[in-house]
Amino acid sequence: MTAATRKDPLVAAYFAVDFQNGVQGAFRECTGLGSESQVVEYRATDERGKPVLIREPGTMKFTDITLKRGITDSMDMWAWRKQVEDGDIDGARRSGTITLYNQRGEAIARWTFERAWPQKLNGPTYDAKTNEVAIEELTITHEGYKRVQ
Repeated sequence: MTAATRKDPLVAAYFAVDFQNGVQGAFRECTGLGSESQVVEYRATDERGKPVLIREPGTMKFTDITLKRGITDSMDMWAWRKQVEDGDIDGARRSGTITLYNQRGEAIARWTFERAWPQKLNGPTYDAKTNEVAIEELTITHEGYKRVQ
């Protein structure tokens, strides 16, 4: 492999999120960008009468996404979660984009999501004996995503 054909892995600096202008910001951690298929198994026989186990993909499930950021004075995530707490799930559903940026601030990967809503929101845990940033955590559930860049 020559230097010209080698593909170096992308180095992430931060994630930016925009859910229909409802939640915006930079996040230091994003987990759960994935999907899985349930496995459907059934027994059958082959052409010689030998028993075989057939495994087929079943229902596809999208993984919940968890975003973490240092707490700020922004109340966007709290207001969004409050819609669900108040029973306004249709009003809370939003499509959006998560973009991964490198150290130079260039977008290097992007995912779009459909009909997401905040399943869980955790405020910061803080220990005054340390010099760590207080982190808030948002878990969103959605009905599908795709990588577009």
